[in-house]
Amino acid sequence: MEFINRNILIVLKDNSLIRLVELYLADEKCSIRTVEEFSSAFDIIEKDQIDLVITNYSEGYKEFYSLRNDKFKNLPFLFIVQSNDQVDQSYLLKESAEDFINFPLDEAELKFKMLSLIKRSDIYKAFVKKADEQKQVIAEANKVLLVDDDLKLSKLFEYNLTKAGFEVKVAHNGLDALSVITKYTPDIIVCDIMMPEMDGYQFRRELLQHPVYKEIPFVFLTAKGDESDILDGYDLEIEDYIIKTSGPRVVVAKVSAILKTLDKERKKMVSEINKAADSFRAKVVPDEFPVFEGFDIKHWHQPYKGIPGGDFIDYFQLDQDNLVIVLGDVMGKKWGAWYFAFAYAGYVRSAIRVVLQSAKEFSPSVLLQGINESVYQDAKVSEVFATLSIVIVDKKNKTAKYSGAGDLPIVYKNSLTGSVEQKSSKGMLLGFMADGGYSDVAIPLNPGDYLVLHSDGIIESRGLKGEQFGSDRLKKALAELPDRDVFIDTIKQELTSFTNDNFEDDISLVTIKVC
Repeated sequence: MEFINRNILIVLKDNSLIRLVELYLADEKCSIRTVEEFSSAFDIIEKDQIDLVITNYSEGYKEFYSLRNDKFKNLPFLFIVQSNDQVDQSYLLKESAEDFINFPLDEAELKFKMLSLIKRSDIYKAFVKKADEQKQVIAEANKVLLVDDDLKLSKLFEYNLTKAGFEVKVAHNGLDALSVITKYTPDIIVCDIMMPEMDGYQFRRELLQHPVYKEIPFVFLTAKGDESDILDGYDLEIEDYIIKTSGPRVVVAKVSAILKTLDKERKKMVSEINKAADSFRAKVVPDEFPVFEGFDIKHWHQPYKGIPGGDFIDYFQLDQDNLVIVLGDVMGKKWGAWYFAFAYAGYVRSAIRVVLQSAKEFSPSVLLQGINESVYQDAKVSEVFATLSIVIVDKKNKTAKYSGAGDLPIVYKNSLTGSVEQKSSKGMLLGFMADGGYSDVAIPLNPGDYLVLHSDGIIESRGLKGEQFGSDRLKKALAELPDRDVFIDTIKQELTSFTNDNFEDDISLVTIKVC
């Protein structure tokens, strides 16, 4: 457990309960302070850097209110709930730093909940100030969607934007633009107001209903210069307004200025997030490939635009014969919840370790159900859904077991027949229901066989014409792989060529080759 140098404050009147908690934490190298009353606890919290407070629900619930200010908003509280407590979660569940544990205490559960709260608090401290900034941040790029029904003027603006180094797509009304944007994600939209079929106002309203498209910077291009018209445009959350008579050079200058300003904010944010991640060694992917006799296991992870993302990979060796491979994907990370991925990944990893300690058999479905139960019971973490693939490879029996939670099918290549097929799991997303309905898929393995786990960023990557890479291309690449080639190198080359090195999401791939 990762409690080294952590400061834990225990606020309890029951000395036997204090001794029990201290016993459970005796080997964790953390600093423990104990007091009986919150009047004394407040002084310690004010003066010392407390990482977690453990208290009885009946004794600490009211005091919890007084610490919900800006200074201590994210101080984690772990409430011990007695059998006779009437727990009212209506207030607590709105907060970002609390959890409950039932008495009598279970040592593994106590440590797991403490660790998940501390990890979550670390993430919040580093990132919560950036939440508002992220709404205005876009990725570094130079793609422009120009929407104008005036053919001559749109040609003029397209020429000047292209000459200035932008990649330009043109649509001639709002309906056309909606069709284009499903295949082409621009970095900024420059749109006329008065157009047939769907005008600029209606087009903008349509975009505001979409969680991704509404974040794309939007500029109105119009011949109308009345104050009321301009205010109508700003009511639709646009970046700027350009009068057509200003000329193409003004359009180019304004587009450049908007993207440069947003790019500076993005670079600043990315730098600070990476520094914060490094400060507490939060990693979503191991630096090294695992060494496991009889198997060649590799991974490829490329975060979107260099920003720490929602995909995570991990490996756990159960014993000398069994290795667990995990690939997860936190949903809703683009410009919203992706900064929470570190916390979620850490939470899931901690849950896996706890489940492994008590598991009676090495089964991916058992692991998933244990993780799912923990996530489902956590009011905050359960709000952010995640997919998870778990594979356990057994080198002694040359077998693999697979189970998934709302994930994409894994891909299996049989070296004896050359056939490539998908192995599917019907398990629910983590935290969606108490019982996820997980089951194992057993796969006997032969030398030369391949198993491939991948995120949706692989198959949903789009080419220059807007078509997706798709699972068929992935399977075809694996089926045609020469024996001596490395699949990760092959798929890197194919995907980079297909997308022109322009990925729109995190890219994660794990390959397992039987030697």
